[in-house]
Amino acid sequence: MFRSQLHKNVVWLIVFTTLIRAVLAFLIELGNDEVYYWTYALFPDWSHFDHPPMVGFFIQLFSLNLLFDSGFFIRLSSIVFAAVNTYLFFHLGKQIKNERTGWYAALLYTASIYTSVIVGIFILPDTPQVFFWLMSISIMLAILPEKNREKASGKKMLYLGLTIGFAMLSKYTSVFLWLGAGLYILFYNREWLKRYELYLAALISLLLLIPVIYWNLQNDFISFTFQGERANIFSSNIRFDLLGTELGGQFFYNNPFVFVLTWIAVWKSLRTNNFMPKEKLPILLFLSLPLLATFLFVALFRQTLPHWTGPAYLSLMLIAATYLSSLELKKTHWAVKSALILLATIFVLAIAQINFGLLYSAKSVPIDPTLDMFGWRQLNKKIAPLFENDSQAGTMTSDAPILSWRWFPAAHIDFYIAQHNQKVVKAIGGLERIHKYAWMNKQRGSFALGMDAYYLTFSNDFEDPMIKMIPYFETVQAPDTIAIERGGEVVKEAYLYRLKNMIRIPQNELDLKLTH
Repeated sequence: MFRSQLHKNVVWLIVFTTLIRAVLAFLIELGNDEVYYWTYALFPDWSHFDHPPMVGFFIQLFSLNLLFDSGFFIRLSSIVFAAVNTYLFFHLGKQIKNERTGWYAALLYTASIYTSVIVGIFILPDTPQVFFWLMSISIMLAILPEKNREKASGKKMLYLGLTIGFAMLSKYTSVFLWLGAGLYILFYNREWLKRYELYLAALISLLLLIPVIYWNLQNDFISFTFQGERANIFSSNIRFDLLGTELGGQFFYNNPFVFVLTWIAVWKSLRTNNFMPKEKLPILLFLSLPLLATFLFVALFRQTLPHWTGPAYLSLMLIAATYLSSLELKKTHWAVKSALILLATIFVLAIAQINFGLLYSAKSVPIDPTLDMFGWRQLNKKIAPLFENDSQAGTMTSDAPILSWRWFPAAHIDFYIAQHNQKVVKAIGGLERIHKYAWMNKQRGSFALGMDAYYLTFSNDFEDPMIKMIPYFETVQAPDTIAIERGGEVVKEAYLYRLKNMIRIPQNELDLKLTH
């Protein structure tokens, strides 16, 4: 039974958008990051070079431990939690003010490119992070303003320790949840400092991180140092161009209309705040502004990625939803409608370009990022007969691995090519280039003198084997060229080289780090 018309509208919004996301997830091939996170499920561990393990666990869960090993099932958790999160956002709006606020919250969540597409279709560590982030917001709004000592609020504080802990098992930036809660407690409700549940909740979050800490202890704290280096501001000069790129990314990722609405609402809340409960506004601001300020500062010195600040906009969008609910319907209709129309337009244009190249020719631009999500299935169909012919002719052994020089395109080759041709992918290069493949090389048997191997590279991301591989092999044979076509034109070429007789074992940088 629907509780109200707005509740019914939210349910139908979720059903409609879930169907669209499912279709898009099926039609679009996996991107560079997505196939790489598939390796987290293929070789599960307590942590990984780049991130904590939660995204891999989500992939395992929703693909039944890769029993259903297709792009759709790899992404399935993102589709499911996009629906769950939209409903959670509706209830967060109701929790803050009323059902109309919840309705606007659900619409803004759906209109945001970050929440609806980047997290709602693609599989990234943000997928589990956003879910646990929203759960944490809900608990904080319920208990942090309370000044009494009810047992129920203490129990919920322990739940908060769990949700933040799981969020940190998704992405390290989730530590900003504890920072936000701590700032609110220090400035608005110090009664919590007298309650043991607060410290026990923090301990619960820390205990959940023990597997990640243990893995890093075994691996020279390599994950922490890698992420720390990405935010290291002491090795670069001030770069206003990088700051501009970060701001532009936030403007686009959160949907330009949603972005503008959000900051108008934040400005209004700081000036007058006549539209939302005063005890809840600081919580939402403390959960967003420190994270935003940190990465905007880092962006002055280092290249950042706009989705790093994506969770900060969750609480800001709730402020925007509350502001919209206080206005007359005719004043809000055009803005929300425009945001949703823009999102739908992006959906259509993305499909048109990625799968058909209808917007522009790949030859007309220096770099076409849509090619990262196109042509891999086609390549597998064309390259499979080459492997079969080599095996039948005896020119290459059937267990010859495919080599790559970097984690991408290694993971794409792994997912779309190697596993369908009974082969494995190994990577040669430094840790900063091959990432998890340094561990996977060991699990797959590493290298042996005298072995043969394939080497696959691409016209749009060419790495010369005479530079990358000739130090390790006696000969590099001329390649077969495989054309990848889209919309009636060749958009890129794959080059399949045969490497004969390994004469030198590649040095695994991981071994060097762990022996020092």
